[in-house]
Amino acid sequence: MVKGKIAIRKINCSKSRQVTFFKRRTGLLKKAKELSILCDAEIGVIIFSCTGKLYDYASTSMNSVIERYNKMKQDNQQQSITAAAIQFLQTETESLNQQLRCLQECNRRLMGEELSKLGLEDLKNLENVLEMGLKNVRSRKDQIHMEEMRELKRKVDDVEQENVQLRKKLRVVGRDHRESDVFCRN
Repeated sequence: MVKGKIAIRKINCSKSRQVTFFKRRTGLLKKAKELSILCDAEIGVIIFSCTGKLYDYASTSMNSVIERYNKMKQDNQQQSITAAAIQFLQTETESLNQQLRCLQECNRRLMGEELSKLGLEDLKNLENVLEMGLKNVRSRKDQIHMEEMRELKRKVDDVEQENVQLRKKLRVVGRDHRESDVFCRN
């Protein structure tokens, strides 16, 4: 007689659930042991029942199986992170190289090179950009000239002020000198 397949869902009757758990747990642990022996595999099985009881099986020691699992998991995570980082850096490098090529081409055009590849509209745009650049250069040059003129005017004012002070001192010294001559003659 062939066993009928049962639907895989929670068994409502607690007694039936306990019996099924016991049978399937025993079968699972038996299969784990057989797999370990037949294939020389390091196996660890951990089972918690619904009552919280622990059942386990390890072909070597459970600690060594868990340590190996954690190490492999960590290594796999590191590899995933490294692969993702490499992919990101490659994409970023590709993007930056494209930007660099674009900027170099733009720079060559601004320097008057490779103009034969440009159409009329592109040449007009380039002309506008160059005119704006020239306007900015002239504006900055004028600004620097104005600043230099203000500085020179300030220096001239300082020298004139110093001359006024020196003339006053000279008058005082001249007056004192004349008074001392008059005083000496008497």
